[in-house]
Amino acid sequence: MKTTNKFQNITVSVIFGWLIFFVLIPNLLVLFTSFMTKDTSNLIEFTFSLESYGRLIDPLYSKVLWNSLYMAGIATVICLIIGYPFAFMIAKLPAKYRPFLLFLVVLPFWTNSLIRIYGMKIFLGVKGILNESLMWLGIIDTPIRILNTEIAVIIGLVYILLPFMILPLYSSIEKIDGRLLEAAKDLGANAFQRFVKVIIPLTMPGIVAGCLLVLLPAMGMFYVADLLGGAKVLLVGNIIKSEFLVTRNWPFGAAISIALTILMALMLYVYYRANKLMNKKVELE
Repeated sequence: MKTTNKFQNITVSVIFGWLIFFVLIPNLLVLFTSFMTKDTSNLIEFTFSLESYGRLIDPLYSKVLWNSLYMAGIATVICLIIGYPFAFMIAKLPAKYRPFLLFLVVLPFWTNSLIRIYGMKIFLGVKGILNESLMWLGIIDTPIRILNTEIAVIIGLVYILLPFMILPLYSSIEKIDGRLLEAAKDLGANAFQRFVKVIIPLTMPGIVAGCLLVLLPAMGMFYVADLLGGAKVLLVGNIIKSEFLVTRNWPFGAAISIALTILMALMLYVYYRANKLMNKKVELE
């Protein structure tokens, strides 16, 4: 018993230590930097200033933020449309096939996402596999220019983030009690009514979790916009990278990072409250 308690204490200490040194302290440093002043020679000057946060209301950066939300929103909707039937199909297959299909879903994580995006450049290029295939099939006569457009960025975001939508959806769909569907069928509900009034409400936590897991990272994937959008389509992540590595305005880059973190925290709080309300509603019913 004492050995178990000692092991638990060591495990908890390691977890807390990791969170403090690699999560809390770096975020506090970013927060501290955001309130400092730009210094071209020493990166930051230890003089308190709110100038960086004041620049956030500049129409130029508001436009970039809105464009990021727009692009990430479209990618999220496409991931949901593709991911929901995909996860549903896996969940309804015999149990012996599911581990293999889930393995195929997570298999792309074994390769660096930057390398995969370079692969997408080859696939979407004017002389790429996509155009060559469409021309061979006779669907198009001349190659379509996809690279360096918003469409290419959205395709890249969907390609990278689709597994983050499928996995929580699969988890929710797998937990559906089949007796509820049978009861709805006995009460006269057709397939469409069972899907809308039973399956979607029961899988709503997975839908919301999947949307957040796709929407939030999509806003910061600057390398997708750089490689597939030709740096013509800017996301918030591009501005942060530029402020830290090109302009050398660390306080402003840190202020944008903090604003993005707050936005993400608000979305997670909305998800937490919505999930809590839905569970409470189910208990009352």
